[in-house]
Amino acid sequence: MNNNNSTEPRILVTDQDFHRLSALVSQVEGPFAEALEEELSRANVIAQKEIPKNVVTMNSRVQFLDEVSGQESEMTLVYPQDAKLEEGRLSILAPVGIALLGLSVGQEINWKLPNGQSKKLKVQAVTYQPEASGNFDL
Repeated sequence: MNNNNSTEPRILVTDQDFHRLSALVSQVEGPFAEALEEELSRANVIAQKEIPKNVVTMNSRVQFLDEVSGQESEMTLVYPQDAKLEEGRLSILAPVGIALLGLSVGQEINWKLPNGQSKKLKVQAVTYQPEASGNFDL
């Protein structure tokens, strides 16, 4: 994540995702849990039924572009126990997962990797969002 909060995009998180992810953060230790906690602390929390359908929520399928490498990916953002990268299921505790949470289509985020390099992701599409489909219990 980026240490300069003024350049980070505004993120939206549903009340249910916020509560579930806050509980997850309290059970897990390490730098990724801390990074997720930091993301949650700056999120605008809104009701599930009010989340725009172009926002990345938990269990959303999202198309994004790595603007540094030019690689396009499509992943579903999931809780750690459901993560399987080979099946396109990305953990919320992975750096890319943390970066994508709460972004809207067209938004991008920069962050530094542990090796000092930077990543820049841009959300191209949310191809599935549970809330937009009326699935409020995922």
